[in-house]
Amino acid sequence: MNRALAALTLLVTATFVLSPALTAPFSGFRADQLPFPQINPPVQPAGYAFAIWGLIYAWLVVSAVFGLLKRADSAAWNSVRLPLIISLGAGTPWLAVANNSAVWATVLIFVMAVSAIMALLRAPRADRWWLRAPVGIYAGWLTAASFVALASTAAGYGLVMGPLGWAYAGIIGALLVAAIVQRQTGAPGYGLTVIWALVGIIVANGTAEMGVSALAALGIGAMLVLTLRPSGRPTPF
Repeated sequence: MNRALAALTLLVTATFVLSPALTAPFSGFRADQLPFPQINPPVQPAGYAFAIWGLIYAWLVVSAVFGLLKRADSAAWNSVRLPLIISLGAGTPWLAVANNSAVWATVLIFVMAVSAIMALLRAPRADRWWLRAPVGIYAGWLTAASFVALASTAAGYGLVMGPLGWAYAGIIGALLVAAIVQRQTGAPGYGLTVIWALVGIIVANGTAEMGVSALAALGIGAMLVLTLRPSGRPTPF
């Protein structure tokens, strides 16, 4: 059973990594997907920031292969595999869903984020480079991306606030979740990935939306403190 779970993790990781090649490219919700089109919403990081997916994909594959070959019978790894399989399984069709429905893409990415965070919370420190680190950066990016999707979709439907208001709300929401997860896990890979997303927001907005850039900068400072010295002491990756 354990080896089957390890094999399933590798299989779902492969479908997740290969899915972009089988789906139309996605660069944000199209104008016709939302009542109020969101073109370059202020909550969205600059395009270069999405290059982190290359690292995430590669590291998750390495982790899954190592897990099958060397940790197939590990109870600690299996506790991580269950929520990770849910996250990667939900992530496999995400691009196809996002190209058709902003609402369902937002729901799905929160499923991905919550289950990825659960996997990180269970990740053992003993195999930090083989499991904890790749799961950490994956969960960190999804934490940011889920709130980007929420803010973009909510603004696109004209709910309560406009794009700028939702940018503030999205950043604050992501930071609240990230701060809690960072305090609980002490995983620098997670915190540094959230910081990467915040830097991307600053680059995207510059001085054009100074308030958004300033909020992202404050978030970077807070996450640096939590990431480098969580609970007043350094922690492993």
